[in-house]
Amino acid sequence: MGLKGFLEGGVASIVAGCSTHPIDLIKGVSATVLRQTLYSTTRMGIYDILKQKWTDPSTKIMPLPKKISAGLIAGAIGAAVGNPADLAMVRMQADGRLPAAQRRNYTSVVDAIARMSRQEGIGSLWRGSAMTVNRAMLVTASQLASYDQFKETILEKGVMGDGLGTHVTASFAAGFVAAVVSNPVDVIKTRVMNMKVDAGKAAPYAGALDCAIKTVRAEGPMALYKGFVPTISRQGPFTVVLFVTLEQVRKLFKDL
Repeated sequence: MGLKGFLEGGVASIVAGCSTHPIDLIKGVSATVLRQTLYSTTRMGIYDILKQKWTDPSTKIMPLPKKISAGLIAGAIGAAVGNPADLAMVRMQADGRLPAAQRRNYTSVVDAIARMSRQEGIGSLWRGSAMTVNRAMLVTASQLASYDQFKETILEKGVMGDGLGTHVTASFAAGFVAAVVSNPVDVIKTRVMNMKVDAGKAAPYAGALDCAIKTVRAEGPMALYKGFVPTISRQGPFTVVLFVTLEQVRKLFKDL
């Protein structure tokens, strides 16, 4: 039963990641697929296992605090597993915005990970991992827990039945919640991952906290919500496709 949760989550995550990936960032698709395979499959599989263990047998409902706890745990483990692919994806997507002389010109996610390991050390694959883990914990807790909560509420109130309308409504609401919660972490994580460290010189940021402090001091608190519209524009469709696909994959596996 547990393995099925990993498979269902993995299929839904890869479909969502590829179908909502911006065309102008197509070079990062290979990294996106690997990231979803490692990170999302792990987080959704573990969340499913915890959900089965912590759901009240009599009511068939898992209390919200337990949903959030399951999301935090699943997100942390998934992020630790997927950080190398996440870092590769961020760098590959950012490459086109750099001046020609500063571009890394990775040919694929494998090339990106191999070159980072060789040029910067194996440890570099987990650069910014603390931030990635924190973000994943927040995103998974807010996304998966809120989807389940919104879906349960819609069904309990009799607003709609357990069908596409409910799945789309609950997933879009979950995407909005996840975007609000994760945007500040996203801003800091991207800056830390994209910082260029020259040999013999100190890094621009000593870590995530240092980056957050410098960003707020230099640009004000609202700098942490820079790019919120693109974030919700990405999170909304991704979350809708993720959960609608997940519900369909569950039905398919249930019928097999």
